[in-house]
Amino acid sequence: MNWELYKILALVAAYLLGSIPTSVWFGKIFYNIDLREHGSGNAGATNALRVFGNRAGAVVLLLDALKGFAAIYLGRFFTDSFASDNHFVIYQLILGCMALLGHVFPVFAGFRGGKGIATLAGIVIALFPTAVLICLGVFLLVFVPTRYVSLGSMSAAIAFPVTVIWIMQSTLTAEIVFSIAVAIFVPLTHKKNIQRLLSGQENKLMFRKKGMASELKK
Repeated sequence: MNWELYKILALVAAYLLGSIPTSVWFGKIFYNIDLREHGSGNAGATNALRVFGNRAGAVVLLLDALKGFAAIYLGRFFTDSFASDNHFVIYQLILGCMALLGHVFPVFAGFRGGKGIATLAGIVIALFPTAVLICLGVFLLVFVPTRYVSLGSMSAAIAFPVTVIWIMQSTLTAEIVFSIAVAIFVPLTHKKNIQRLLSGQENKLMFRKKGMASELKK
């Protein structure tokens, strides 16, 4: 069996999986709108919650996370073809990054996607379930009093390598490098949010049953 060919095909599949523009298609099918033209203009789960409301936004959030989770599990088909655990983890991480790349630059939506936080969360849940609980706690500690999803996400991302390296005490180089990369990647994708936070113009997320899309629906 040509494992290398199948591994390459799995990488392509992970990108295409990530490229499924959940929020964009959801908005067009159920509300006849393009999410990227409303709210913050972002095609991510947070804007979906804001525009579509709690239930629809939660569905988008779950599906976006599942994209990252499923991409990681594609690697399970090739477990026996790797010489070491570290090599296997590296391949899983590459699969996850391909899904993340697809979410941010989706081929099915004109390469205009979201910031990838929900998809990244799915990747982390698949690989670091214990760390997720700790980082979720950090997110809630920041988000609940402030209602800033961006600030909560960045705080959780910065706490991630601390959790992996010092609390979980991971010895796999791939996991350590990935955790540090997450702490860098998330703030970089939130540069505009940081500017709005500093100027006091960042939007707070207030949960509501119906989003603004209900008023725009034709």
